[in-house]
Amino acid sequence: MTAAGPLSGLRVIDLGQVYLGPYCGLMFALMGAEVIKVEPPGGDGIRGIAGGRENPAAMMLNSSKQSVTLDLQSDEGRSALLALADTADVLIENSRPGTMEKLGLGWKTLSARNPRLVMGSGKGYAADSVYRDAPAMDFPIQALTGLMSVTGFPDGSPVKCGAAITDFLGGIHLFGGIMAALHARGTTGLGDFVQIAMQDVAHHALASNISSFLLAPDGFADRAGNSQAVLKVAPYDLFPARDGQVAIMCLNDRHWQQLSRAMGRPDLAEDPELAEGPARCARRAEVDGWVSDWTTGHTRAEIFAALSDARVPGAPVRTLAEVVSDDDMRTRGMIHDLPHPDLGTIPVPGLPMTFARHDRVPPRPAPAAGVDTARVLGALRQAGLSTPSEDSN
Repeated sequence: MTAAGPLSGLRVIDLGQVYLGPYCGLMFALMGAEVIKVEPPGGDGIRGIAGGRENPAAMMLNSSKQSVTLDLQSDEGRSALLALADTADVLIENSRPGTMEKLGLGWKTLSARNPRLVMGSGKGYAADSVYRDAPAMDFPIQALTGLMSVTGFPDGSPVKCGAAITDFLGGIHLFGGIMAALHARGTTGLGDFVQIAMQDVAHHALASNISSFLLAPDGFADRAGNSQAVLKVAPYDLFPARDGQVAIMCLNDRHWQQLSRAMGRPDLAEDPELAEGPARCARRAEVDGWVSDWTTGHTRAEIFAALSDARVPGAPVRTLAEVVSDDDMRTRGMIHDLPHPDLGTIPVPGLPMTFARHDRVPPRPAPAAGVDTARVLGALRQAGLSTPSEDSN
């Protein structure tokens, strides 16, 4: 095993903003690449989104990176960015369509100077989409793509996913595309221009919903709350526990038999009128009532243990306070408590992949905006690359 990450030796310039680009850059940083976050003077806008205080999300997404501040509206800032890109393997950006080209920092310019560069670009809509120029963030993307239409309860309005899912789906797809281009570069010696759109990656996440719609277009219910929209399975819902709620799903008839016995109700497991999913769905109120009678007498932990022993899918519904204090996540290196001078301790995520030949490298605290500017640009000047003087930034 080696302590260096599997991407050690790569240099990545991260011009990412908010979530999509920075998350892509974070994957590189946590795998050992040198990631230089390039921010405007004052820092990426997400840093100050928390009412004047530094945003913990910015600290989570920028851990293990360096920070350089450049004014890309100025000749000096653009010159410095070009010099950085000349030394890089990867450049990541998710600015508005046309922004990089207007700045003279588009793919054609960068690749002409550094043919080995892989440029990754994340947008809300694809360059050839009719929606190309529409302002895009996670919320409207969820609306347009149908994600919102399948979230919520049947008698209520569509609801957005609680997490910014299309930003992070976009970030990880962009990372995968860039890695594919780096692999190809090993053969061709040439970089590539990788583009992803949040609209397009969201469509893949709807595979189950679209499949259900195609199989039963007349009986399809867009929203099913916490139950299943089309599959005739039950129970499949949240159930009350003594100290909260638990999610339980019987995706097949075997799960139902195992759950019934775990509940101390072998009679239900052996009842031929409840043997198949459609029959249980027809009596969903009764079925859910029997499960609730069992769950209300136990804690979430007791139910989770019983479900695990019975090989029935289920888990406690946990709060964010419980999630960020999870000892198991810390033991496995999925949460690291890193210091911040103003915010105190921030629970920063670790790398969600493991490798047989590489140790997982713990994240380092995220840098303050621009803290590495003088050192990084100074190293470029010492190498004979054209950059503005420190006084220009």
